[in-house]
Amino acid sequence: MSSRRRFIQNSATLLGLAVCNPLLSNAVFADDLSQLLKREIPSSGEKLPVIGLGTSRTFDVGLDDASLKELDGVMRTFINGGAKLIDTAPSYGNSEAATGSLLKRTGTHGKAFLATKISATGRDQGLAQFQHSQKVLHRQTIDLLQVHNLRDTNTQFKLMRELKEQGLVRYIGVTHYLDSAHDDLLAVLAREKLDFVQFNYSLGERNAEERLLPYCADNGIATLINRPFMRGELLGRIKGQPLPEWAIEVDATSWAQLLLKFILSNPAATVVIPATSTPRYMADNIKAGMGRLPDERNRQRIIQAFS
Repeated sequence: MSSRRRFIQNSATLLGLAVCNPLLSNAVFADDLSQLLKREIPSSGEKLPVIGLGTSRTFDVGLDDASLKELDGVMRTFINGGAKLIDTAPSYGNSEAATGSLLKRTGTHGKAFLATKISATGRDQGLAQFQHSQKVLHRQTIDLLQVHNLRDTNTQFKLMRELKEQGLVRYIGVTHYLDSAHDDLLAVLAREKLDFVQFNYSLGERNAEERLLPYCADNGIATLINRPFMRGELLGRIKGQPLPEWAIEVDATSWAQLLLKFILSNPAATVVIPATSTPRYMADNIKAGMGRLPDERNRQRIIQAFS
């Protein structure tokens, strides 16, 4: 058996065990999961695993034990798989509170890189929103605070810089989820010194390749990539189709991994944040951050497979 094929099978086996028994020690997986690709935050040099976790919709559940039970497995699989960055927001219903509760009940709080947002108008409302985030996330210092969807940017950037100076925020950034906002994001990035920007980019939404990703690469800005599956639309295109044999050339064992690897093959993509409420999908997503990434030939193959 080739070493590449053995790598894929071993990774699938180990992450499958993590789903079945997520309480297993991280040490059991250390040799294999150390292969999870990491990329630097340009403003600091800190490295982050390239697979993160989005919480929009999927973590908007009740905060009782029964409602959190399935997500408990997602969180354990995520952390035990070597991933770190969790993206949430006050506007995602119970997602922020569910994230905090899950980290607390799984004893994994210190291993997560927490990213949340301000989506308020006015300084007082923005500060109140941030303080609520601290409370429900059970975290005094938030790793990344972002202005959500370009809302009241001037006021909130000023507040965020104050919070950063106070040591309550480590990094600051801005977000949006639509192609139509990319020009506005670029304008903000040109006038503000930010650590991160979050935007949509996928095989089906490639506008960011034209200007936004190159700008971030040239100007030292970390990127968070949302909507990698276009909320399931891309996966719906190939439903029931077998994975092509050439997928082994990029160490992919699922269609979802091909989509995530397509994104990560752009070196300006720092972390991609697919959302899921299913432990086995979480394990599958983590595997996309391992092994080889597509070269231009395989990027074109992926594009053709989903066309």
